[in-house]
Amino acid sequence: MASEISFKWRHFKKEIILLTVRWYLAYALSYRNIEEMIAERQLSVDHSTVNRWVLHYALLLEVEFRQKYKRHVVSSWRMDETYIKVKGKWHYLYRAVDKNGETIDFMLSQNRDKESAIKFFRKAIVSEGFPEKVTIDKSGANFAALNEINSLIMLWLSMSVMAIQIRQIKYLNNIVEQDHRSIKRIVKPMLGFKSFHSASATLAGIELCHMLKKGQHIDSGKSTAFESFYALAA
Repeated sequence: MASEISFKWRHFKKEIILLTVRWYLAYALSYRNIEEMIAERQLSVDHSTVNRWVLHYALLLEVEFRQKYKRHVVSSWRMDETYIKVKGKWHYLYRAVDKNGETIDFMLSQNRDKESAIKFFRKAIVSEGFPEKVTIDKSGANFAALNEINSLIMLWLSMSVMAIQIRQIKYLNNIVEQDHRSIKRIVKPMLGFKSFHSASATLAGIELCHMLKKGQHIDSGKSTAFESFYALAA
């Protein structure tokens, strides 16, 4: 099947574009770091060009992975939020992993409230199906969101789907809190994002690389994380 990710009319080869995009998304580097590193290969690529490549391709690659290659997770979820700075203000990155630490889904939001939590859970359920149980912190907004989703399950689906078990057990959520650190480590050199769009696109790429490192590609036993990344645009 031909890839839907096009590199037509680009001034650089696909291999160079993907290399610089992956470097930025997989490692704690700035755009200027990438510019210096690619210069060692006798290529002149401005850091602003790498920025445009990241914003264009990161989300496309993550969608390609999610739709065709992401291995399904187990039905016991751990959900939490972490902070991301956008235009000098704190935003909220909703994230969930399963009990084995594999990424379920993520969503950047301007707000941390019931409506945002519902939106996140709906996104995750569309991607992975209904969980049997979800472990959260003491957040009232997340608890209320899951209660509303349970009410909708009972209303729309009757008993064909069991209600989601909600657990508020702090130590069980350590796994998702620790998983946040891998994302924050990559974000730190970026010194905040200039727009919500750039934050969302870049975070999608960072989460993609993190999932590949954790072996969440269906063929992860046959290829390395970087080989799987490049193959998404083959």
